[in-house]
Amino acid sequence: MSSVPPSAHSGDLDLRLAQNAAAIETLLETLLSDAPAAGEIVRPPRLVAAMRHGALGGGKRLRPFLTVETAGFLGVPAQQARRAGAAVELLHCYSLVHDDLPAMDDDDLRRGRPTVHKAFDEATAILAGDALLTLAFDVLADEATHPDGGVRAALVTSLARATGLGGMVGGQMLDLAAEGRFETARSALSDAEIRRLQAMKTGALLAASVEIGARLGGADAVALAALGRYGRALGATFQIADDILDVESDAAQMGKATAKDADQGKGTLVGALGLDRAKRERDRLSAEAVAALSGFGPEADMLRAAARFAAERKS
Repeated sequence: MSSVPPSAHSGDLDLRLAQNAAAIETLLETLLSDAPAAGEIVRPPRLVAAMRHGALGGGKRLRPFLTVETAGFLGVPAQQARRAGAAVELLHCYSLVHDDLPAMDDDDLRRGRPTVHKAFDEATAILAGDALLTLAFDVLADEATHPDGGVRAALVTSLARATGLGGMVGGQMLDLAAEGRFETARSALSDAEIRRLQAMKTGALLAASVEIGARLGGADAVALAALGRYGRALGATFQIADDILDVESDAAQMGKATAKDADQGKGTLVGALGLDRAKRERDRLSAEAVAALSGFGPEADMLRAAARFAAERKS
């Protein structure tokens, strides 16, 4: 069990996660409808079907939850917060579609269902990922997300910096290099190198989910800094917990293949620290995330509970 003290009842968090996931699902269904949006010519049915397969019916929607909860306690109207959260989720789903491709992780199962390239084909999966990525920025740049163009530009910048060259995509490149894809000999990563890779590949989008909610709500510099510390610690917690689950869980629990990190020689903190020390580090990071919110009152309790959830989740 995590050593992090509870800040909200787990039942409260489960309910809020479920409510948010349902609202985000409804919005994603609308955004991924067959009808073309203003300025579009036509939406090819097979492409829309592949995008829906990759984006709908999936998971607890933690990333949009972080965006919506952060924006919500800063007074942002629910519909605007959900649009920003949906944009984050669209980008996350694009990354999963592409990560599953044969050229990347070559996975057949995602969220308990065939991956997009298995359900459709590889070319369609590539295009579906491209379209999900593009739609994410379309949603953020739309006036319906926020009337102020400066705020919308800040949201777009936050998401782009977290997920592009120096963020998620760059982290994926470092991960491929660490597997020995581009050299005949694979070299073991140091603890610091593993943390940097994971902060880019996984942590950056989780941190950006919080930052986008904060920027949408007009958070001041002090609040932005605190929420940034929270988001980075939460992202690190989530990734080390994922590494632990890859060792301890099975495919039925996770809805995807497990034990692949060790098989592929991926650098993880479980491999670098050992399982027991990795669990202690997970709990330390979760506590660090909670501590970052010390300047906020009960309005941030769901974010505190999310840090605990990230450490204790089983899938």
